[in-house]
Amino acid sequence: MARVTVEDCILKVPNRFELVLLTSQRARDVSAGAQLTVDRDNDKTTVVSLREIAEESVDISGLRTALIQGLQKTVDFDEPEDDAEMQAIEIELAEVSMSLDLSQEMREDSLSEQDETDFIAPDETEEEA
Repeated sequence: MARVTVEDCILKVPNRFELVLLTSQRARDVSAGAQLTVDRDNDKTTVVSLREIAEESVDISGLRTALIQGLQKTVDFDEPEDDAEMQAIEIELAEVSMSLDLSQEMREDSLSEQDETDFIAPDETEEEA
């Protein structure tokens, strides 16, 4: 069983934090069924991954790419498939917008009517008294 140390790997990947990330990515790949490039020698997957990185038998730039892609989050948006569907959406948006405009106008009219009924001219109050 060959012994691998961090110093062997640091020569290939200078940043220890990146080394941890790349090793864990390679260990995940091996666990998922990727082909080993060194003999296992009854070692755990993490040790095998470190040995592969130390011997440069695995593509480190490929590991970086796989790591980045694995950490990226994508949001898929449903896009309309044809012009007819897009037009239907635009019509629906226009109808909603119109109804919002109407309700806003009705609200403003209601407020102005209420203000008119609540308002009593100062002259009228003096005449009544």
